[in-house]
Amino acid sequence: MNDKVRLNKYIGASGFCSRRKADEWIAAGKVSVNGKPADMGMRVNEDDEVVVAGKIIKPCENKKIVAFYKPEGFACTSHRGDASAIFANFPLDKDLKYIGRLDKDSEGLLLLTNDGDLCNEVAKARNMHEKEYLVTVNKTVTKEFLDEMAGGVPIYDANRDRQVVTRPCVVKKQDAKSFTIILTQGYNRQIRRMCEYFEYRVIKLSRIRVMNVTLGDLKPGQIRELTLEEVDKLRKLVSGSKGKK
Repeated sequence: MNDKVRLNKYIGASGFCSRRKADEWIAAGKVSVNGKPADMGMRVNEDDEVVVAGKIIKPCENKKIVAFYKPEGFACTSHRGDASAIFANFPLDKDLKYIGRLDKDSEGLLLLTNDGDLCNEVAKARNMHEKEYLVTVNKTVTKEFLDEMAGGVPIYDANRDRQVVTRPCVVKKQDAKSFTIILTQGYNRQIRRMCEYFEYRVIKLSRIRVMNVTLGDLKPGQIRELTLEEVDKLRKLVSGSKGKK
């Protein structure tokens, strides 16, 4: 990285945090460049010493993306002291960050990467990236239930302290008590809360796809690196969503 790039992009490329979070660090006065307080929008390269909250930041040259089958009962967290944390129980590199968390009582595909920019772009709800889930509920799945789930469901958004209606989505029956659902947003415990609105209770929830990457033959607890073809397609999808803004 000999050419100078914007400071937030440089920090994002390190995997330390997203560009947006980097801007927050800069605005808070917690970023320095070559020993001096950083300015928003300044440009740097690898010859500059960038420090965020006391930590020297270097761009990540070896970008990694892995697929992990998170088992039920484990939390997507890196907090020390949490005995259920995935990083404490599975051989996941500590520099990886998960893309779109899964609840502790859910299982399935979790993508992790050390590419902060990619992580941020995939996670943004406005980019409309698809995530597909297989859901088992406590009673018979009816056509009325599927149609109403697909059309949008009112739920409470704690971040904005108001009721919202979920985006229309694709919902397909699998058998008497299970269905698949494709979401392009990710409110906290969204699928469970959507089902609860219609007095259904989720028995099992598994994420089976994130964009072009599928769970495939992975077993609970297994990890694999994405193939070159998967990475290439994933980055093209992300680049395409940027171009539509």
